[in-house]
Amino acid sequence: MSRFKSIDYFIFIPYLIMSVIGIIMVYSASANIGIQNGGSPSSYFRKQFFFVILSIIIVLLMSRFKITKLRNKRFLSYLEIIFFLVLAGLLVVGTTINGAAGWIRIGSLSIQPAEFVKFFIIIRLANIIDYKQDIITQSSADWWHELWPTVVRTGILIILIFAQPDAGGAAINFAIAFVIFMTSGISWKKALAFLGGGVVFVIAAIQFVLVPLSKTSLFSGSYQLQRIIAFTNPFGHATGAGQQLVNSYYAISNGGLFGVGLGNSVQKTGYLPEPNTDFIMSILTEELGAVGAICVMALLTFIIARTVLIGIRSNNTYQSLVCYGVATYMTIQTLFNMGGVLGVLPITGVTFPFISYGGSSILTLSFCLGLVLNISGRQKRARQTLQTATG
Repeated sequence: MSRFKSIDYFIFIPYLIMSVIGIIMVYSASANIGIQNGGSPSSYFRKQFFFVILSIIIVLLMSRFKITKLRNKRFLSYLEIIFFLVLAGLLVVGTTINGAAGWIRIGSLSIQPAEFVKFFIIIRLANIIDYKQDIITQSSADWWHELWPTVVRTGILIILIFAQPDAGGAAINFAIAFVIFMTSGISWKKALAFLGGGVVFVIAAIQFVLVPLSKTSLFSGSYQLQRIIAFTNPFGHATGAGQQLVNSYYAISNGGLFGVGLGNSVQKTGYLPEPNTDFIMSILTEELGAVGAICVMALLTFIIARTVLIGIRSNNTYQSLVCYGVATYMTIQTLFNMGGVLGVLPITGVTFPFISYGGSSILTLSFCLGLVLNISGRQKRARQTLQTATG
């Protein structure tokens, strides 16, 4: 265990606590679903428990992994090709779950490759920008000349994810790439202007194009467009597209300040679809109350803030960009999930970090968090070496 003396417990302990809470809540939220599907009430619990144990092992291994191996250009190029082929292939033969053909079915398990793309984009962009840092900070022309192939290839990956269609996953990957570019030293004014224009375009497209289209017979069966309808008028479609959001409201309202008690949720008994994945925070709030939800949010906020701090402290561009990318990943995913649960954003099918059921999400987060712990450990050992030398 001496190899793990430098582990950052300010991240590792909150991560363990959230993982345990996730196991408990998945069991509570999914027991009824398991029975309804003709299986065991503990079927989802067993899978979640397995993935959490596997994720802890990955986090510990990644915390001591040689970062230089992740930065190998040939390894990253091969990995990029694999993701291109897999994401393109999923558009043809992918297993469809919740309207998106982005899953690979292996026995009773389903793997979502788009989740792992998040980790890949973080390590690849951080690596390329670090190698070309001096050039891209000189002028906007040099920046575009050096990075346009990377920007294009990253954009293609995001488009392939969006085409599944997985708007939530595509948006998270875009946000990760955007923040990494923003913190690399390029012109932030141009970047913000581009982002602002993109946001205005998306809002206008939803309000004036997608909503009217979803009301026509041609697109009435579109799962994604019906989610937008549910977002704009959930109670007007309470028995259809708005069912999830309306019952999410009921769950949160039932929970009040301290909740109805662990295992006592009413909405998970058939009223609220996806209670163990997209809407697990609704069930958690119903059973543990607003206090329980706030505690979970506080733990995750602490992990994110600590990750940003580690990035700020680092004098290494690669390590800083990795930390900013991971923090963005967890932040945007949380905002999308809670925004959908509260009706502030359209439902995107995005899970809540460490709490929701889902092996692909948990494993991707474990790779990211393990790498952050690796960087934090390097900083700690460097400080100890400096103190020894000066002491």
